[in-house]
Amino acid sequence: MVAQRFGESSPFSVGVEEELFVLDAETLEPASVPDGVLDGKRFKAELFTTMLELTTGICAGVEQAVEELAELRLEARGRLRAHGRELAAAGTWPTAVLGEQPVTPLEPLQRFAEYAGPSALRQHCAGLHVHVGVASPADCMGRLEAVLPWLPFLLALSANSPYAGGAETGLASTRAELLALLPRAGAPPAFRDYEGFVSFAELLVELGLADDLMRLWWDVRPHPRLGTLEIRAPDQPTRLAATAALARACHALVAEADPGAKPADRGLYAQNRWAAARFGREAGLVHPETLRLVGPGELARGLDGLDQAGEQVEVGRRDGLRALRERLVALTYDGL
Repeated sequence: MVAQRFGESSPFSVGVEEELFVLDAETLEPASVPDGVLDGKRFKAELFTTMLELTTGICAGVEQAVEELAELRLEARGRLRAHGRELAAAGTWPTAVLGEQPVTPLEPLQRFAEYAGPSALRQHCAGLHVHVGVASPADCMGRLEAVLPWLPFLLALSANSPYAGGAETGLASTRAELLALLPRAGAPPAFRDYEGFVSFAELLVELGLADDLMRLWWDVRPHPRLGTLEIRAPDQPTRLAATAALARACHALVAEADPGAKPADRGLYAQNRWAAARFGREAGLVHPETLRLVGPGELARGLDGLDQAGEQVEVGRRDGLRALRERLVALTYDGL
């Protein structure tokens, strides 16, 4: 049985992970993380050498987590600038060519890249992951089902990846489409209980289909080792203020969720996820409760003025992709 730590932290404690792009400071094109920048704790390696992850500790609330992220963004910037590098936050980097980024030379990542092939090599995209502490395995699974129908709303509001390879993709969230290429993505299966989830994860490892129990790229997943429910649906925001607003929304969803919720409708979820990725804030989404077509503003909660994908496209068309890249770098430190 998988070791689990549910209930060990205070109720609804928070941890946040941000995935960011590393760039050459002059060209603003992807560049590898220099030696000595990562520490494996707060500054972690990603699948590609041209990305890194910032990770907070266990925080009492979202505000504390955001304060930590502000410090981490600034410290990462300082570490990188000492080596002629820059840091930027977005869902995809506008001019990065998918499939041509170097894989980090760590055995598990190299093994995954070899197994998944082109599906893995196209994953040069960044997301926001919010961990919320929950009381027990059963509590985690029930809240997962209650939260799941609302995640396309978060995706639509967070959409921040309208470019790939120097061109508009026609999607507000290209990242959502890229993640769908992976073998275990989108909505998790509707497990009968926590033991069903564990059996599934263990079977993957036993069959050699995964080298770790957490090789699961669902939009939301139980994280037994941390004792959290982890929401992974949002694109990585550029402004830290947007990260804060999205983290608050994720936290509220989990804290207010019904721990006894029944399995959510995966068919409606797939439709809503597709619409959110395609249209972002302009998406028509099927409301999980009323079954009427609504906009993602139904779950705005402080995100009503946010249109990251729209802003990117507007700047890219008006001023060009160099100006867009400069703007994304600058906004990564907006207000810090």
